[in-house]
Amino acid sequence: MANTTSDPTNGGGAQEIEAGRERWQRRYDAARTRDADFTSLSGRPLQPVYGPAPGSEVPGFERVGWPGEFPYTRGLYPTGYRGRAWTIRQFAGFGNARQTNERYKMILASGGGGLSVAFDMPTLMGHDSDSPHALGEVGHCGVAIDSVADMDLLFDGIPLGDTTTSMTISGPAIPAFCMYLVAAERQGVDIRTLNGTLQTDIFKEYIAQKEWLYPPEPQLRLIGDLMEYCAEHIPAYKPLSVSGYHIREAGATAAQELAYTLADGFGYVELGLSRGLDVDAFAPGLSFFFDAHIDFFEEIAKFRAARRIWARRLRDVYGARTEKAQWLRFHTQTAGVSLTAQQPYNNVVRTAVEALAAVLGGTNSLHTNALDETLALPTEQSAEIALRTQQVLMEETGIVNVADPLGGSWYLESLTDELEAEAERIFEQILRMGGGEGAEHAIGPMTSGILAGIENGYFGSEIAESAFQYQQALEKGDKRIVGVNCHTNTVSGELDILRISHEVEHEQKRELAERRVRRDGAAVDASLAALLQGVRAGDRNLIPLIMDAARAEATMGEICAAMGEEFGTYTEDPRF
Repeated sequence: MANTTSDPTNGGGAQEIEAGRERWQRRYDAARTRDADFTSLSGRPLQPVYGPAPGSEVPGFERVGWPGEFPYTRGLYPTGYRGRAWTIRQFAGFGNARQTNERYKMILASGGGGLSVAFDMPTLMGHDSDSPHALGEVGHCGVAIDSVADMDLLFDGIPLGDTTTSMTISGPAIPAFCMYLVAAERQGVDIRTLNGTLQTDIFKEYIAQKEWLYPPEPQLRLIGDLMEYCAEHIPAYKPLSVSGYHIREAGATAAQELAYTLADGFGYVELGLSRGLDVDAFAPGLSFFFDAHIDFFEEIAKFRAARRIWARRLRDVYGARTEKAQWLRFHTQTAGVSLTAQQPYNNVVRTAVEALAAVLGGTNSLHTNALDETLALPTEQSAEIALRTQQVLMEETGIVNVADPLGGSWYLESLTDELEAEAERIFEQILRMGGGEGAEHAIGPMTSGILAGIENGYFGSEIAESAFQYQQALEKGDKRIVGVNCHTNTVSGELDILRISHEVEHEQKRELAERRVRRDGAAVDASLAALLQGVRAGDRNLIPLIMDAARAEATMGEICAAMGEEFGTYTEDPRF
């Protein structure tokens, strides 16, 4: 393992601290800040950052440092949110593309800064809406997308060249991405200018969420193709959002979420390097997606530790030289698993606390869950409350005025160190499962360890044990949830919830059948045959071929099935 210690020139002596303060000041002065009032509610002027008193010696201060400076514990930018506030990116999708398009327009008109697409279960599993596997599920947990025609409707009246769009999908992420590109082409957008994020993270599917199509190796081939294509053709687009959110929602601890997510990220770095890509070119295209849970300070510490670990390993292990290649950018979603069906109005409080933790941890974008999401998809009113929660934090609380306002807290810095140390222990365990760094690896040592851990059930068993221990603590009353195992009396009644009509499924099937009739069947067959040939060739980048199939109005199910003829399917071994 390469050395991952801090720079000795950035230590905790008085001279080093003052030199760091001066470096930060120069960078802050050179940066652009928003035209805003950066005083307290009482009118008190606030400094953009706070640190040790001049002349102080703070042992270990190099692990904390200054905002915008390696190892980025205190954030990526010297200005913090004075330069740019986090992006409000509300996750939404339900019913058909027309219905979701209306919700998107409401979000954007209400102050949302970007879109995040939630797909329904058939789409997430690579099935069309008329598949027997889709029966009763169309439009129920997200929007149904069967072909580019649905993408056209989804973004109707929303200029994709001006809107950053995130898509939360992994197994069939590449076909969904290609449909998005073709929809942008049809709007007249130069796809080279697109900016957004595709989740694509297949490791977390095998680890936690269980929505895969093919075995790991073919999925990694597709991801490698996507990384190459984006690096060459769409440099601003982020082809991977490495997701800890679903790992945490499955029952992982904060340290497990941190370690498994970053290990997955290191695996994708190794994948890029194995393709001959320059780490300084492709690493900035990797982003992350974390859960903001209810333990306020632990979550803030987790985010700070994540930036520090990523920066050191990218520099010292994978050879990243530029700042942007060492930066860990991340989106956060408040914890869905923390929401309760009992006394659901309490969920507004939980979400606000979790959102505040994400912001104080330096998130780059944020989704706040709605109070009714434990029961159903959000109503328009609950979605607005979730959006307004972020806007109250941003506009009224003053938390955007100072970069990393909790930096230097003895409690927080200790938690950050503890989480980092626990993550490092988990990394070593994963590396050992893969045979260690001295062994031969098809892609890289961390990737080998992850694949071994997926195969032997390591990740699943560790997460299951953590979830079991937490459930036991709840049942004993050692851990408490208001409205569930304490303070259970209430005067609140039932909520009105959003219900998806069965007509959505019938209408989606009808439209899909009409599209099949209208399209050029021969062109569809030819594009799918060319795609299968490209899959079998083994060394062709499949993105252009999938785009050709999408242009011909081949469906999600048809594209995924064509590749599956060669890739096969994956079945997880049951373990108890």
